[in-house]
Amino acid sequence: MTIIQTIAETGCGCDDVATELISIDEALSRIARETSTVTGTECIATGSARGRVLAHSVRADGHVPPFDNAAMDGYAIRTNDLCGTGPWTLPIKGRIAAGQTDCPMLENGSAIQIFTGAPMPHGADAVVMQEHVLRVGDAIRVDHTPTALAHVRRAGDDMTKGRMIVPEGRRLGARDIAACAAAGADSVRVCRPPRIALVVTGDEVTCPGGVLGRAGIRDVNTPMLTAAISGAGEAQCSTHTCADSRDALRGQLADLAQNADLVITTGGISVGEEDHVKPALADLGARIAFSGVAMKPGKPVSFGRLGSALWLGLPGNPLSAYLTWTLFGPAILAALTNRCDWQPRRRIVLTGRAMRRKPGRCELRLVWIAGIDGLGRNVVQFEDATHSGRVSGLPEADGFILLPSDADTLPEGALVEFQPFHER
Repeated sequence: MTIIQTIAETGCGCDDVATELISIDEALSRIARETSTVTGTECIATGSARGRVLAHSVRADGHVPPFDNAAMDGYAIRTNDLCGTGPWTLPIKGRIAAGQTDCPMLENGSAIQIFTGAPMPHGADAVVMQEHVLRVGDAIRVDHTPTALAHVRRAGDDMTKGRMIVPEGRRLGARDIAACAAAGADSVRVCRPPRIALVVTGDEVTCPGGVLGRAGIRDVNTPMLTAAISGAGEAQCSTHTCADSRDALRGQLADLAQNADLVITTGGISVGEEDHVKPALADLGARIAFSGVAMKPGKPVSFGRLGSALWLGLPGNPLSAYLTWTLFGPAILAALTNRCDWQPRRRIVLTGRAMRRKPGRCELRLVWIAGIDGLGRNVVQFEDATHSGRVSGLPEADGFILLPSDADTLPEGALVEFQPFHER
């Protein structure tokens, strides 16, 4: 089932969708074509690298584990000593703990007590778990012959020297950091974090802590988008406000573009008399890659280049701003940092009930996972409509579904694409 489609037909009555609107997938393609990797790297401690993008691959600086060692508490033995039919009695001729360097040699026909992680004594080829022997004084009784290398971690079982462990371009998470540390990388070289400047427009927007006037609204976009951008760990975000005029925006955007890799604006990108962002950008000679996407909410979202900086124009309504950032922001950050492992994390889910909707644009609708069907597929529930200014549903939403642009009805159990939120 195709979920995202370019609007080709006219006369559908869907809010006068313009013919120049492009699909979500085409917008993502243009972002990829227009965005180049930031220059510069830095070396940081591996334990502090969560969220950063690896600039140089990490290779193992030696074998992991570096020596043969015991995988269990028990007794190191030579399996050839267990000839004929058991049980066998072996005298205990030593003890080896983890970290011990002066390891005794295993004598023929004997056993050495050994603990998890301790180096295997020369001559031993297996460990019998302590639960599988009967200890009698200074000897053990073994009833069953273990296989060779039972409960032994061989040198290089996990990593061999020189093996590539984490590739460049990977955004580092806890699992990657674990592998880097095991490979001997106390520090890693990562890409310089992109510099992002966030500009929230609108004279009606009241900054946190300010007095809310009769015509004012609270600033939701600044804390919301700052958290979404900086919380990923791979970018640095500065926030700015600006007087809602063409002249003021022209001056501020010109200044910010000189030092930022990406300038984000919220609001002011429609076609009304009070929408000044695009006229200000036109004054500055900005090159626009797309201006409007066939989606709901978020139709005005735009993208281009201002000097050496990229520009992403998000709608002003908070839900629209959040959903358009979720769709396009990570793609821009991935391209700026040359991430090799990024792709939209969409999957197929089933609608929990039937729905009717107005066709014409791909609709993003908040959903929550309500269960699974007999084939193990997620079933989602949702509200009757999407409202671009409402954010009360965000805390409980697990993500959003992408409803086909040409569908006016969908039955219960319809297959639709789902993009999860990954903040928790």
